[in-house]
Amino acid sequence: MKTLRILAIDDHEMTMLGYKFILERIVFDDYNIIVDTANTFELGKERIEESVNSFKYDIIFLDVQLFPPNEDQPHNGEDLGLLARKLAPESKIVYMSSFSDNYRINSILKSVDPDGYLVKTDIDPKTLEDAIKTIINGTPYYSAKVLEAIRKKMSTDIVLDEKDKKILYHLSIGTKTKDLENHVQLSSSSIENRKRHLKSLFGTENKNDLALILEAKKRGFI
Repeated sequence: MKTLRILAIDDHEMTMLGYKFILERIVFDDYNIIVDTANTFELGKERIEESVNSFKYDIIFLDVQLFPPNEDQPHNGEDLGLLARKLAPESKIVYMSSFSDNYRINSILKSVDPDGYLVKTDIDPKTLEDAIKTIINGTPYYSAKVLEAIRKKMSTDIVLDEKDKKILYHLSIGTKTKDLENHVQLSSSSIENRKRHLKSLFGTENKNDLALILEAKKRGFI
């Protein structure tokens, strides 16, 4: 039987022990799950450093804010995630936080590039189980609120010209192809090329126009 080693770091001890209780009872293929814990930045740092020369943690669960932040210990979960990336690059890093504001989420995603981010209010035993199974198989796992923050951030990175915006608008109101050509002053082949480009931007490749419209609406372009 293979061993899946997990490190859970949270400054709220009852929360941390709750995670440990749930994680150790997950049934996952042929894995025996071992969970270590830490309730401070320093202890988490020690756990990670100790693992470097003996074993590696497969997954490190991290709270974003590790109290008490002060002059002697100004660090937080973001700093610890960066340290883990440096010392244990093969370990999967998953944040679990009560913070669900877009700024905090995007800051963590940009600096640490974690393999998962779970909002604590969304966490239950099934969510933790799904997260572990997904992440171990190489796919990131994010709570719905995190995915929404990612979509909004992606929207700010997308720049559309007026013709693209007109195409999206007329698709959303059901304008026929011939009329659409007149509205945007483009040939049908040019419109199709732009639609393919838009689908690529919005992640709806190989899907119909409705999927493109719905995604564009989510991101505020319609």
